[in-house]
Amino acid sequence: MPESIPASLIVDALKDTFREARAAFAAEGAPPSRHGHLGWVLSVPDTHQRTVLTALDKERAIRTLTCATEDEAVTIAAGLYLGAEPAVVMIQHAGLYASVNTLRGVALDGRLPVFYLVGLLSRERDRDPRASRHSMVRYCEPLLDVFGVPHARLEGPDDLGLIPEYHRLSRERRGPAVVLVGLETA
Repeated sequence: MPESIPASLIVDALKDTFREARAAFAAEGAPPSRHGHLGWVLSVPDTHQRTVLTALDKERAIRTLTCATEDEAVTIAAGLYLGAEPAVVMIQHAGLYASVNTLRGVALDGRLPVFYLVGLLSRERDRDPRASRHSMVRYCEPLLDVFGVPHARLEGPDDLGLIPEYHRLSRERRGPAVVLVGLETA
């Protein structure tokens, strides 16, 4: 397993994901965007993915909005989708737990595509997350399973294709989809 995931590769994957999403909105008849950016990253400060957030601060093609809570990020993502704007919710696993009612109410019951990049802070590199000593890591995938939320693990540069794949899946199923970021970003 690599030591970390380069932030620049994640930013590039987000750009490609947003380009694809904009094309999908256009194919559905959405009016063209009135601005130059590709999409939105809605985050609650995340130490696990901090280098991605730092890189996004310098990125002109992607708008980053720091939210006060994960619930706020999810509802803004839903509103952006309704306005034909692609978005990603970037949070830590603790925030996923904190916002499970919004995940259920907005993304599942409301049938709105919400794509999450969830950092697994304190993930031990030498063990499967479901066998982690840390309950927040250990219960993350089972929680998503209970709610029937498709999820996959981003554990190195070879897994970057999961970002556009699961973003697309959230739109196709009209519901949430999650990519768990298993390694810290660099």
